[in-house]
Amino acid sequence: MKYVSTRGRSPVQSFSDILLGGLASDGGLYLPESYPQVATRLAEWRTLSYAELAFEILSVYVDDIPAEDLKGICDKTYTTQTYRWSRDAAKAKDIAPLTSLEPDFHLLELSNGPTLAFKDMAMQLLGNLFEYVLDKRGETINILGATSGDTGSAAEYAMRGKHNVRVFMLSPEGKMSAFQRAQMYSLPDANIFNIAVRGMFDDAQDIVKAVFNDADFKARYKLGAVNSINWARVMAQVVYYFKGYFEATGSDDEEVAFCVPSGNFGNICAGHIARMMGLPIVRLVLATNENDVLDEFFRSGIYRPRTTAETHVTSSPSMDISKASNFERFIFDLVGRDAAIVRQLWREVDAGGSFSLADGPFAARLPGYGFVSGCSSHADRLATISDVWQRYGLMIDTHTADGVKVARGHRVAGMPMIVLETAQAVKFAETIREALGRDPVRPAELEGLEDLPQLVELVDASVDQVKGIIIREC
Repeated sequence: MKYVSTRGRSPVQSFSDILLGGLASDGGLYLPESYPQVATRLAEWRTLSYAELAFEILSVYVDDIPAEDLKGICDKTYTTQTYRWSRDAAKAKDIAPLTSLEPDFHLLELSNGPTLAFKDMAMQLLGNLFEYVLDKRGETINILGATSGDTGSAAEYAMRGKHNVRVFMLSPEGKMSAFQRAQMYSLPDANIFNIAVRGMFDDAQDIVKAVFNDADFKARYKLGAVNSINWARVMAQVVYYFKGYFEATGSDDEEVAFCVPSGNFGNICAGHIARMMGLPIVRLVLATNENDVLDEFFRSGIYRPRTTAETHVTSSPSMDISKASNFERFIFDLVGRDAAIVRQLWREVDAGGSFSLADGPFAARLPGYGFVSGCSSHADRLATISDVWQRYGLMIDTHTADGVKVARGHRVAGMPMIVLETAQAVKFAETIREALGRDPVRPAELEGLEDLPQLVELVDASVDQVKGIIIREC
């Protein structure tokens, strides 16, 4: 399997090369040359454990790691010791268990890993893949990323203590929850460096992209990415769509819908890819918060990223994003994988503009990909958290609440709707208290997390300042 850039001006590469490289040299994102078709293998895969399923799916995309080694990486990653914080201990062995709220309305638990967020599902795999490939090549890497909340802690917990790896993680100053900040900033590991940026997530993300686009700097300091611009992250997320489908259905001819709280489009992009591979997904329901750039596109065909000043600070902060990095991957498919069109569209975006696909052939193609969308407000979030608690005795986080609220508006009678749970409620305690009048439950091991000493360096939204930290620490 070889990989191509969405902008068409980077060399075709192998999996291990794009694993370490992240962003393509032309500024685009890597995708496989084609999507393997696996519909005929669903019956074979239905009864597999999560680690076994991950190996089978990863095997169709990874041909430069020996099968025995890849299987060992999957077995090492997906264990009940790592994913041990399920709300139902009896289901912990499933890694990503399904919780049914009503007939044909489910939550897929993805937040049972070390940082209590769905990002662990892919990031733990990435940590083991990085270590394997770097050891084989005798190389080192400096991970540079930006986070609006959960990506940063998941990356740091996956990479902490890994030899040959340093992590430089940018986050927006004061925009994450206290729990999220404590998870990241309290890590004492010598290979972890936290950088708080004065501004919004998009400012931090723009810095990361600018640094990666400096080819000389990227090569000199051996920069790699674990944000969802890294194909391996998206590839790993494809696995749980298959797992959720098998849990919610009894036969391989049933059709389902997934609802995905979305900010950077990475999580739902994995669903798009699972669908392209042949998984019977009829609807991909995209849920946003008040930052409704993606909802606007799927309703109108207009993609209009917001400025920092226009971006709302909300109670589902991991979705406070106005430029969805992975959206470029979907548009590449939508325009028939014509890289010249993608380059033109993103020239407009990178210049601070927008684009419209509301008319013409691409608008006609869009419904065929199964996307529908909706948005949620703070009031919706509170009402949904309260309703789910009262009806089902389940405490959900703010982002999952956005998903449940939007999913309810797009249900089809007789078709399973699976909402991807994004995090555990303890990560957003302030909003949980507002909605329920009580503190969220947290694992005993994480009591007092916010009281630990925190290590973070504050900078302006400056590419040069971030480069300076990398130079100093390397």
